[in-house]
Amino acid sequence: MLEGGCTPVKEGVLEKRSDGLLQLWKKKRCILTEEGLLLIPPKPPQQQEPPVVLSAAAAPPGVEAAAAKIKELPFSTMKTVDCVERKGKYVYFTVVMAEGKEIDFRCPQEQGWNAEITLQLVQYKNRQAILAVKSTRQKQQHLVQQHGPRLRSASNSA
Repeated sequence: MLEGGCTPVKEGVLEKRSDGLLQLWKKKRCILTEEGLLLIPPKPPQQQEPPVVLSAAAAPPGVEAAAAKIKELPFSTMKTVDCVERKGKYVYFTVVMAEGKEIDFRCPQEQGWNAEITLQLVQYKNRQAILAVKSTRQKQQHLVQQHGPRLRSASNSA
């Protein structure tokens, strides 16, 4: 996600509800980009922050374990951000993935993570829709250029 020169839109800490039996809230360092959301385990106290690497294959020696724990939520597989609820000092929201998986988050209300993730998701989907329209138009123009003379002569003789 960050390899293609994608700059972070927002960075900070979100709390993610665990999938386990107790469903505890776990803090995650998060990086929001134009392509999606990276969830990084919080760094242990007084340790140097490991570099953000997207795949274990691209990781420098000694960083494989850190890279393996980074979770990517790309917008290409994200469906919606919903179930926003404000309780006390927190905003609770759910990221719904395309395969139906739901991931619950919370953050202090003033941080606005839910709004920023929603905005970036909408902008991503809009960019994809524009690319799809452009691709369709290019294909149509290509077909007209290839078959145009035949189509015109057939319509003239009719």
